[in-house]
Amino acid sequence: MLVRSLAAAVCSAAFLFAAPAAAFAVETSGQWTTAWATAPQSIPQGADLPALYRAPDVAGRTVRQIIYPTLSGSAVRVRVDNAYGKAPLVIEEMSVARAGAGARTQGDAVRVTFGGKRAVSVPPGGALDSDAVHAEVVAGAAYAVSTYMGPGQSMTAWHRLSSQVNYVSLPGNHVQEASAQAYRQRFTQYAWITGLMVETSAPAAVAVAAVGDSITDGMRSSLNANRRWPDALARRLSQAGDRSIAVLNLGISGNRLLSDSPCYGDALQSRFHRDVLEQSGVRTAILLIGINDINFASMPPHAGLDCDTPHTQVTAGSLIEGYRRVIAAAHARGVRVIGATLTPASLPSQRESTRLAVNQWIRTGRAYDGVVDFDAALRDPAHPSQLRRAYDSGDHIHPNDAGYAAMADAIPLQLLTDATR
Repeated sequence: MLVRSLAAAVCSAAFLFAAPAAAFAVETSGQWTTAWATAPQSIPQGADLPALYRAPDVAGRTVRQIIYPTLSGSAVRVRVDNAYGKAPLVIEEMSVARAGAGARTQGDAVRVTFGGKRAVSVPPGGALDSDAVHAEVVAGAAYAVSTYMGPGQSMTAWHRLSSQVNYVSLPGNHVQEASAQAYRQRFTQYAWITGLMVETSAPAAVAVAAVGDSITDGMRSSLNANRRWPDALARRLSQAGDRSIAVLNLGISGNRLLSDSPCYGDALQSRFHRDVLEQSGVRTAILLIGINDINFASMPPHAGLDCDTPHTQVTAGSLIEGYRRVIAAAHARGVRVIGATLTPASLPSQRESTRLAVNQWIRTGRAYDGVVDFDAALRDPAHPSQLRRAYDSGDHIHPNDAGYAAMADAIPLQLLTDATR
């Protein structure tokens, strides 16, 4: 990863800039912490893909994405990722502004530069951070990152489930436009932008990485409402008066601990270093993963795009070995790991036995630096293999908004504040 140390400075107040085009190199002296992040995954390739795997046309267009940093700061850097690209990723211009309603922005947008230049080309498999841009970022507020893409660009990677509406413009450079008029197409993924770092003066600022599958990703939570459990955790921390901890959502829907997928990303044990350990300021990870490993082995193979392949058989023992590898990688970097029990999913008896065995080890195995019992928070006391009806989104696997809130409430805040110091 290439990280630039030059900065572009302009006078600001919460991204309300008097001179949006001004840029000159300065040094920054504070601490950088990731305030928002998402995990990239490759887009399945092939003819006749289902509609949900067809990426929008972005060549020569402007893509506007809405993000919510969870830590305030006085300057920002944007991370651009071409992890799964087969060709250079070319961005002709980028800006960041406070988001308004829909695709609109508020006030002036600040231009983001790379090595002092507007345009950047990221090689296949590469990632880099922008220059620093001085701005007052407010935790919990919405910001729009707009990127004018090169004429030959196509989307080969994304974060598929954003639970957030983002926008693609008509052809042309609309980076600096506050109006939504040009942004005619909507999509619900994130692309290229995988992190926003903020500069803080407080040396205690840290990040907690929530990493796992669709239950961390927030599947079936309300669109555009930030009702995933990591969102609710960030709000709890802020309401408790601790505004020095960012919460990053690095879940991928369908993700597994041990197996890659053509649709659901690299195995977590493989992506953990890039998606978690390379994030600035991460001191703790909350790990919730394994239910798809248990389930996908029993899914019938089918022709065409088989997202569940490989249909790998797992045992509680093989999952535990995978957890131990992730824990060891984290500890080698000085990152603590909080283990989260697997939530009820109305599984058949054999698969349920595996889930229960994994949960018993998480609770009692003493391999983790702490445990969060999401299973106990969500299960129906009368039917422990099932979600409480009040927390069930309707598919008997994913929580609804109330269920995600209950998960966040089940996390002892002292466990995070102690672990991140």
